[in-house]
Amino acid sequence: MDDAESTASVLQELKVMGVHLSVDDFGTGYSSLSYLRQFPIDVLKIDKSFVHQITADPDDSTIVSAIINMGKSLKHLVVAEGIETQLQRAYLQTQQCAEGQGYLFSRPLAAAQFAQLLQSGITTVVH
Repeated sequence: MDDAESTASVLQELKVMGVHLSVDDFGTGYSSLSYLRQFPIDVLKIDKSFVHQITADPDDSTIVSAIINMGKSLKHLVVAEGIETQLQRAYLQTQQCAEGQGYLFSRPLAAAQFAQLLQSGITTVVH
């Protein structure tokens, strides 16, 4: 990421090959608003540290709402990470964030268990 121009070129080549690109943990670490402009991003994944507090901290809910709106305006798919409660899920749905991942849906699964889950058609698994 030190050479954004070179990175953008490589990412564009990957995009042409059909690879979809995602910014993981958006809002933390090295993620930057400039990446949304420079790189051919498909998906923004909202960091779980923001999602965790959306029903308790107005600042976090405001940040999550802003990321969702910004991502949608830029035609990105927006995925919320770390959804653990029905309240978090409900808040995200009111903000039109239809994609999410987290323990509310399932704990991490081995490949064979995941294949069984897909075959069963169950969409939510809570352990």
